[in-house]
Amino acid sequence: MAELQVGASSWRRIEVGRVLKLETGSLAVIVEIIDHKRALVDGPSADPRLATARSEVSFANTLLTPLFIEKLPRGARSGAVKKAWEKSEIDAKWKETNWAKKQVKQERRQALSDFDRFKVMRLKKQRRFEEHKALVKVKATKA
Repeated sequence: MAELQVGASSWRRIEVGRVLKLETGSLAVIVEIIDHKRALVDGPSADPRLATARSEVSFANTLLTPLFIEKLPRGARSGAVKKAWEKSEIDAKWKETNWAKKQVKQERRQALSDFDRFKVMRLKKQRRFEEHKALVKVKATKA
């Protein structure tokens, strides 16, 4: 008889070394767990938009990421956290995630002017027209 194993995903654990995405959009790593609702975090990212000062955060205001810094000691100071962050290449790994790509896309769309939005609309209409034309061509060859 087949053996069935049921369990939660392994990366959804709150632990020292887990990288968090804060509600401000910045990244931080858990340095010390204070209690079941709060943790001490530090985010020494090279990108100033993603950097976070060492502070206490509530888990209610964070999202867990699959990124993890291996062998980060509990209560590590900022210098040690920065070295571990760079060694694990968290910034590069973050830029490859769908979250980061989506965030960049949203920022680019918010920065568009009225005329830029109009040009995007026209390009979308052209794309839909070309797709429809190709679909009609394919249907005509099948019939």
